[in-house]
Amino acid sequence: MSSNSEISHRGRIVSITPEVTTVEIVSESACAACHAKGLCSLGDSTVKQVELPTRGWDNYSVGQEVSVVLRASMGHKAVWLAYVIPLVVMVASLLLTLSAGGSELLAGLVAIGAVALYYGVIWLLRGRLRNEYIFNIKA
Repeated sequence: MSSNSEISHRGRIVSITPEVTTVEIVSESACAACHAKGLCSLGDSTVKQVELPTRGWDNYSVGQEVSVVLRASMGHKAVWLAYVIPLVVMVASLLLTLSAGGSELLAGLVAIGAVALYYGVIWLLRGRLRNEYIFNIKA
């Protein structure tokens, strides 16, 4: 993290087109630096690709190491959309179904359905969300 107002990750540019620059980020778990990670198999890493709009004035090349930066406020908003709101939807639908006299099985199914519906709406709004979450490159 570079400052309080930005979230930053190191990555490598894998492709550049006139519209999109693709950066590959390797996310490692907290124990990835441990000397015993090969023995416990808990130290894993995943590769993620982030697509950013290509800006004509930037002079980047494939293979170049860069930092991918997002405003911290957008990261907090993503946490709310992905975790906090679905939890509230699930608990509220569970409690409402139980208080209306539904069985525990029905309440559980309604809660799962409500969360599935929530994520379905998020999926339908993915284009709008993609336009809100704009990453930038810093060399």
